[in-house]
Amino acid sequence: MSQQPETRPEPEYRQEPEFRPHRVVVLALDGLLPFELGIPHRIFGRPRDAEGRLLYEVATCSIRPPGPVDTDADFALHVPNGPEALATADTVIVPASYELGPVFEEGVLTPELAAAFAHIRPGTRLASICTGVYVLAAAGRLDGRPATTHWADAERFQRLFPQIEVDADVLFIDDGDVLTSAGVAAGIDLCLHMVRRDFGTAVANDVARRTVVPPHRDGGQAQYIHRPVPDPQLATTTAARAWALGRLHEPIQLRDMAEQEAMSVRTFTRRFREEVGVSPGQWLTQQRVERARHLLESSDLSIDQVATDAGFGTAQSMRQHLQAALGVTPTTYRRTFRTGIVSGIRGNRPEGYGGLDAAS
Repeated sequence: MSQQPETRPEPEYRQEPEFRPHRVVVLALDGLLPFELGIPHRIFGRPRDAEGRLLYEVATCSIRPPGPVDTDADFALHVPNGPEALATADTVIVPASYELGPVFEEGVLTPELAAAFAHIRPGTRLASICTGVYVLAAAGRLDGRPATTHWADAERFQRLFPQIEVDADVLFIDDGDVLTSAGVAAGIDLCLHMVRRDFGTAVANDVARRTVVPPHRDGGQAQYIHRPVPDPQLATTTAARAWALGRLHEPIQLRDMAEQEAMSVRTFTRRFREEVGVSPGQWLTQQRVERARHLLESSDLSIDQVATDAGFGTAQSMRQHLQAALGVTPTTYRRTFRTGIVSGIRGNRPEGYGGLDAAS
């Protein structure tokens, strides 16, 4: 009897998911500030993946059919998309406007705005720049959640929306699917943060370099609130911060930093908070978290070694701080961004975007 030749199954070829950039739609309202409208286009219009493809697609729409939208300057802008474009967004950004009418005065959406917001799909990420937060609040998207806005407007915003936890000291707040920023240039901080969250520190830092802005600003809004001008003869804390940044891997005591400026601990702490907007301890933790993120993304060091090099001492300590700052563990953070950036990003988001497993 002749033996039939063995038949082997055809090999299975796994098809790569189709590449699609993350779509950002910017809502242009009458009375908008042209500078703030341009921030999302500048920041999200730059990032590319390993194959040179743009990671974001940015579009602008208004609450009316395509046409002119007034600005707070002496010119209008032609906006090519109507509110239907909001239905195509992965992220919707609302910049500031000086003509919000009942949104600003009474905390309610106009019929046009309400109809426009109805186009936004569930699960779409929302963000605001400066007083754009009024729109998100009037739409009910911030109830029971933390938010920020320009420090000069925070008290009024809190009175109008008592159900929102307003923090006037920070540059931006990331509450997962809703993000808010302080005034004007804080919109740059917020957009860079979203790039960093989506595609990692290396991509965000590259955008910051090309935009000629710092990738991460220290402190919060407190440093921008008007105060009497200090005596120019008084020392600053700049040298102490530079000294500490070169020694993040070492234990750093508050008195060590104060000694760099020949100040008492009490004077140094007060001066530091005035200049940076946070305490020396908070600032050190922020810098160590940024150092850990960089090492997790760009090196093959073990988690224990990253914790040591970033100055956390132990992996457990680093895990606690990253959980508090980012909502994820070091292992999950590395898996998300090392997979997305080093291998070349496929699809519109890195693996784990928006729902990172904090238990890893």
